[in-house]
Amino acid sequence: MKTKTIFKCSECGLEHAKWQGQCNSCRAWNTLEELAIAAKKSSSISHSNNKYELVKPKKLNEVQTNKNDRIITTIGEFNRVMGGGIVRDSITIITAKPGAGKSTLLLQVAEDVSLKGHRVLYASGEESESQIRSRADRILKKSMDNIWVVSDTSMDNVIASINEIDPDVIIVDSIQTFTLEAQLPSRAGSPTQTMECANELTRIAKSNIRPRAVILVGQMNKNEEIAGLRALEHLVDTVLIIDGENGEELRGITASKNRFGSTGETSFFSMSEDGMEPIENPSEYFMTQREANNSFSGSSLTVVREGTRPIIVEIESLVATTFTPYPSRISENLKREQLNTLISILEQRGGIELFNKNVVVKTTGGLQLKEQSANLSIIMSIVSSAKDKVIPSDTLFIADIGLTGELKRVPSLEARLKEADRMGFKIAYVAKKSINKKYELKNLKVIELNSLNDVIKHVFE
Repeated sequence: MKTKTIFKCSECGLEHAKWQGQCNSCRAWNTLEELAIAAKKSSSISHSNNKYELVKPKKLNEVQTNKNDRIITTIGEFNRVMGGGIVRDSITIITAKPGAGKSTLLLQVAEDVSLKGHRVLYASGEESESQIRSRADRILKKSMDNIWVVSDTSMDNVIASINEIDPDVIIVDSIQTFTLEAQLPSRAGSPTQTMECANELTRIAKSNIRPRAVILVGQMNKNEEIAGLRALEHLVDTVLIIDGENGEELRGITASKNRFGSTGETSFFSMSEDGMEPIENPSEYFMTQREANNSFSGSSLTVVREGTRPIIVEIESLVATTFTPYPSRISENLKREQLNTLISILEQRGGIELFNKNVVVKTTGGLQLKEQSANLSIIMSIVSSAKDKVIPSDTLFIADIGLTGELKRVPSLEARLKEADRMGFKIAYVAKKSINKKYELKNLKVIELNSLNDVIKHVFE
């Protein structure tokens, strides 16, 4: 039998986890005596339905697969980032800044899954049952019959509720607020408590007898990472991160890890009073809808990839004369170093003087520009504003640009061009020798050029 050591005060009997000179209760000095006691039995064994059994190895070709191992929701953007739906014997963790919409999205998922006949247990250690019901009344539109709610910070009680209700999907909000009281004396949120609670839920999810889907909410620390040990991310099957500020409408969900789908896949939602609304066609969302003859200078279009999906994005620039010694370079959607580099390339290789100009760059919809494929479009939007000349609204630019001013090829060009063709664009500028085969494009004309100067001349002169 395992034992553990405690230190007990001979005066008042208070137990301490470690030795110290003075008792915390009676304040007597040098009264703590070392005692060895039997450790309590792990609650993971006593509470779980899954007893440890001898599992015999199988040949890989003898392992049976179930084609219906996913719960497909009607929320297409959620299915996309999950890799096609919720895997029945999986454990997922979703994290974001406070107020980003984690609980709102999962309540919508709970409703969707419950309407398909699946039982859902929503366990919250942060909100009361009445608070959860108030949110449900605001965002849920249909029946709540198959959704059970438990508001408690005891994982022991949550496990008891799982045994009683027998749910298909378990949502835990958030994992850092729960404790295994019978097993561990440490506080909620400590690395040990968080990992042991997650381990217990993993055993429940991966049961061969009764597999279940478990979705955890993870708190985010100041470094914008999941609070606690990194081992928590290794334990789960899927890690979802919600990007978006409280005052903004756009929410992007990215899978930084997914054992059942593409890592890096991204889906988009719009936060409203009615909850998280999926953006089914992001290319329309990230462009300004204008009339054909109502274009403005400083606007340029490109195609970026978010996960496996190509998206058309509008980039806007404003170039204005400065009356200070140091001109401003401002962008919320682009790293400052990258913007300064592109401006230097434009001045040196494109012949556009900006030493006495403020330059502001942003994207429609607030999408972050993470790909180098947008670099030519960024520069062309700055040129358009500096010259006060309009770029045709049916034209886009898909190329990186080097320090020499040469255009560079970008990956997945075929998918980008097909998305532009689908959206009805007429002209796409790309780097020379980017195309080594004939693409089946109905409307789009692809122009291959060698340098930045070639593009500026071709567009404006």
